[in-house]
Amino acid sequence: MELRQLRYFVRIVEMGSMSRAARELDVVQSALSQQITRLESELAVRLLQRTPRGVVPTEAGVAFFREAQLALRHADQAVRSAQQSRLSGSVSLGLAPTTATILALPLMQAMRRRYPDVRLHMVESMSGHLAEMLNARALDMAVLFDARLHGGQAGQARPGGRRWQVHPLIEERLFLIRSRRHPQVGVLPASMALADLALEPLILPTGQHGLRSTLDTAFAQARFTPHVVLEVDSLSMVMAAVDAGLGSSLQPWAAMGRFEDAAQRFESALITDKDAQRTNLLCSLSEDELSPAALAARVVLVDCVRELVQSGAWSGTSPIHHDN
Repeated sequence: MELRQLRYFVRIVEMGSMSRAARELDVVQSALSQQITRLESELAVRLLQRTPRGVVPTEAGVAFFREAQLALRHADQAVRSAQQSRLSGSVSLGLAPTTATILALPLMQAMRRRYPDVRLHMVESMSGHLAEMLNARALDMAVLFDARLHGGQAGQARPGGRRWQVHPLIEERLFLIRSRRHPQVGVLPASMALADLALEPLILPTGQHGLRSTLDTAFAQARFTPHVVLEVDSLSMVMAAVDAGLGSSLQPWAAMGRFEDAAQRFESALITDKDAQRTNLLCSLSEDELSPAALAARVVLVDCVRELVQSGAWSGTSPIHHDN
């Protein structure tokens, strides 16, 4: 038995006519009659009596009509209750500029579709600042890159003495990025090792931020001393300086994402050193501190990252497979 059949039957009784009910319900009369026949067969009782003036309920039909009305009212109330109790609240999320370039808009769109009553507070900042905000409880979660966070168990104490949940999302390869409009000596190959960059003037963030932490680890492993000409803690300023030909930078592919003409502005080479990659880590407050809205947003974020990587929209990345 389906709610649709109950609605059809109730409307037929109310209208007193199969044809008028069909017009009211915008259903072909033959289909309406077929549904009532199925309902009567399932109940093994006649519900409607055909007369020259239309249809009237049988004695069994009158009894069924009252209960069907009650069932439909309960079903409508269930729908209203569900709609009125939709997940609500607020959640605060921090993204580094490179991550925000790729992830922010798809995440906002997905949250609007799935949880329209949840208010999303987005913060874009360098990962070191985001970590401080997370420790200060100014954020519910953030995507960070600090290599010191990777490899620990979720829920362990993190920098600043706080307990975080840490969920590795993806690995991002790093690229040497140069300006095409201010060409330097030599053409970039498709890939390079850090050892090949001895004379390359580099523009990098300072040591307190996640990308520099990853780079310093890679430099140490390669026993390479970079030629740093500028230290800038702003992605937009880094890329503006690169675009102006003041130097090159080591960044994930997403750093070029805000330039619609990136292919004309920049050239890039994949860095082949195994340590020249960064892990995107979803760091959040502990489970017992997260609201239902924050827990839901965390799931949506993971889903968005997976879809972006699988679709190829987030280049230079590979998923991290978790053991169950």
